[in-house]
Amino acid sequence: MTTPHINAETNDFAPAVLMPGDPKRAERMAGMILDSARLVTDVRGMMGFTGTYSGSGEHYGKPLSIMGSGMGMPSIAIYATELFRFFDVERIIRVGTAGGISPDVSVGDVIIGVGAHTTSSMNELRIPGTHFSAIADLRMAAAALKAAEGTMNVFTGPIISADHFYFSIPGQLDAMVAHGVLGVEMEAASLYGVAAEHGKGALTVLTVSDHLTKKGTDMTSEERESRFQGALTLAIAAAFA
Repeated sequence: MTTPHINAETNDFAPAVLMPGDPKRAERMAGMILDSARLVTDVRGMMGFTGTYSGSGEHYGKPLSIMGSGMGMPSIAIYATELFRFFDVERIIRVGTAGGISPDVSVGDVIIGVGAHTTSSMNELRIPGTHFSAIADLRMAAAALKAAEGTMNVFTGPIISADHFYFSIPGQLDAMVAHGVLGVEMEAASLYGVAAEHGKGALTVLTVSDHLTKKGTDMTSEERESRFQGALTLAIAAAFA
């Protein structure tokens, strides 16, 4: 089954797909946690890999896929839709980075985004006359939270998926802080909408790489690559929930 954006066979993907934004990060993750990883799609350089989980424990040897999503809600919506609709994928876990918003979170902490506000209009037309609530699969979120017990600083709560990386509305940041928003990223709300449409599971697990209200604490580019192991561990737990 080849789609406009995925050149794979129907059975090339595992039931669960870990989805970082960067396809190069997907390639690195595949090398880290998959045995016998094989490239199953590379349309427009958006690489996807399938193998078996190489870690220890009860999930060792189980099939798992990793694929990039690109940046922004339209991009992840395309790949999530095709994976759910045509490749029998049951669960997608976005593994990425976020800008911290809440003063309670710090750079290096992990956020499990159980709900996603958004500045995008992508979900507005899903249910006529209704403001769609973009929420994660709570069973997957619970599995991720359990995997974190006693090992890392983890926060669960709402995040916001933004259309713009640089543009902001005056007063918006203060309002988000006041309403308990943990962090900002650019994909989760769209992923949750697509999962709801198809009756599938989705979750977003994020490493806080910079902070909008705590200046001077941003990760370096090297740290962004090396400090996502905690979020990856939680994403793996959710994948097999």
